[in-house]
Amino acid sequence: MSEESPVQEENPSPETKTAQRVIKKYPNRRLYDTSTSTYITLSEVKDLVMGGESVVVRDAKSSEDLTRSILLQIILEEEAGGAPMFSEAVLANIIRFYGHAMQGFMGHTLRRTFRHSPTCRPSWPNRQRASHPRCGRSS
Repeated sequence: MSEESPVQEENPSPETKTAQRVIKKYPNRRLYDTSTSTYITLSEVKDLVMGGESVVVRDAKSSEDLTRSILLQIILEEEAGGAPMFSEAVLANIIRFYGHAMQGFMGHTLRRTFRHSPTCRPSWPNRQRASHPRCGRSS
């Protein structure tokens, strides 16, 4: 009877609740990492995420949360980069779920799938990265 809240599903590790890396997005589309006091690229935001960092992107002026938009932009660039994860059929089906009665179920199913996937755990790169085919190392 101990059901997890949606927040826990989306942020399963405890460190994501307390130690978020705050990135500010300025009108000129530049991203500013408040932890290092430097401007960073979208590729560097991707590297932070790949490294297990919890990031939040906020509009520098309004403080609006832009995290989802930036993460979607990273996914778009990855998909356009030559080795897409999603076929056109999969993308079309995802679009079809929006506004459908099954939208909530689909989101919940995806969150659960990723939560239980070893590739999504912060400790994964240390234990299994060397044997994973997308990491570029072969044994």
